[in-house]
Amino acid sequence: MRNRPHLAVWKFASCDGCQLSLLDCEDELLALTEAIEIAHFTEATRTSLPGPYDLSLVEGSITTPVDAERILEVRRQSKVLVTIGACATAGGIQALRNAGNMQDIVAAVYPSPQYIRALATSTPISAHVPVDFELRGCPINKAQLLEVISAFLAGRKPVIPSYSVCIECKRRSNVCVMVQGIPCLGPITHAGCGAICPAYRRGCYGCFGPMESPNAAGLTREWQARGASSLQIKRVLRSFNAAAEAFQAESLKHGD
Repeated sequence: MRNRPHLAVWKFASCDGCQLSLLDCEDELLALTEAIEIAHFTEATRTSLPGPYDLSLVEGSITTPVDAERILEVRRQSKVLVTIGACATAGGIQALRNAGNMQDIVAAVYPSPQYIRALATSTPISAHVPVDFELRGCPINKAQLLEVISAFLAGRKPVIPSYSVCIECKRRSNVCVMVQGIPCLGPITHAGCGAICPAYRRGCYGCFGPMESPNAAGLTREWQARGASSLQIKRVLRSFNAAAEAFQAESLKHGD
């Protein structure tokens, strides 16, 4: 029997939600293990086989000097490296600190800040090493994750939609919440969630990050025309994907 490709799953600064999405595949995961061997995945097993690894899935952002060194070793050991989730692709919710003073934040949170060793910013994996593919979401869509792994096994490019959440709203027959006066990031957010929030008359929070070629300026002008303040706009843009280039650049136009 031929050797199966080795899969490694790595965690950096994150909540583990994207790793749990892989475990949530359940029956599909059982079929997957027939085609690929899970060589390193501490969330699921104590077994850890030595590298190199054919495919590495990396969750989490880089927030400490130790992790900045560790990701270099992960990259060296990985033939293909795929980042999964908002933390790994855009710095995550923890990137909110990028707009403030890290020393002030640490002093306000920890009783003994002198023991904290953290970087001034939370950055995506791509800011430190080359990344072969980015899978967005907070958390990721498990069907999209299975597509990425299947594409790797087949030696092809993953087929992941690049259009906005608005398309998913149309498919669910959702009434547009923007028409109802609710600020929504859906027009500039990458699809993948199935338009869950707009289905319950809540604006999209941008969990899957910017779509391909987002017109963030056009969207915020529309919000302003409907009475949204600069503070409201900034708060909406600074959430799960606060450090994503399109969201960050537009939020800076409305004050820091």
